[in-house]
Amino acid sequence: MTYKTIRKKRPLPARVVAEMYGVSIRTVKSWNSQTREDWIDEQAATREAVRAYHDDEGHTWPQTAEHFNMSQGAVRQRCYRARKERAAEAEEKARNEAHKNEVPLFD
Repeated sequence: MTYKTIRKKRPLPARVVAEMYGVSIRTVKSWNSQTREDWIDEQAATREAVRAYHDDEGHTWPQTAEHFNMSQGAVRQRCYRARKERAAEAEEKARNEAHKNEVPLFD
């Protein structure tokens, strides 16, 4: 069975909603939960936003931390990881471009 996640705060406690619909509490929680893939994508977008705010727009670490409502250590960690991801993507792209015009050995 596939559920479509809504991801918003429930107006009532999970126990009450479970009794209303005749399902378990865990089922109600899963209806409102975020999928792992969505969470990973959201975190990657946050990292890139922190990196862009600091590197591209030229804000200081304290300004970046205040803007994203995080500690300076947290924004630095996210920025460094985003830079590392961008470097890996550029390396992968360069590797694919280099092998683009090669003739395959086997068909």
